Amino acid sequence: MYTQLADWHGPGPWILLVPLIWIAVVVLVIAVLRRTVWRRHGCGFGYGYGVGAGAGVAAEHPLAVLGRRYAEGDIDAEEYRAKRAVLSESPRDDAKGGGAR
Repeated sequence: MYTQLADWHGPGPWILLVPLIWIAVVVLVIAVLRRTVWRRHGCGFGYGYGVGAGAGVAAEHPLAVLGRRYAEGDIDAEEYRAKRAVLSESPRDDAKGGGAR
């Protein structure tokens, strides 16, 4: 009986593949869910995957759009600064009250 136990070398290095296979299965399931079910129901990650968003088009932040337009030369520096000030200011209380626009 002692010689049988001495000849047994254990499971070997292939046992390390078992956790890697399970990790691959989990990653595959998450990838499939992200590409199908979650995107269809508006539970995707990031911007632009909700209701009313274009298919695969991420919604840009208004300041990013403004910066891009300035970099492309669509607007000048004065107009950029003025619009950035408007976009960066915090909302005022009289905007809620239904004042004149």
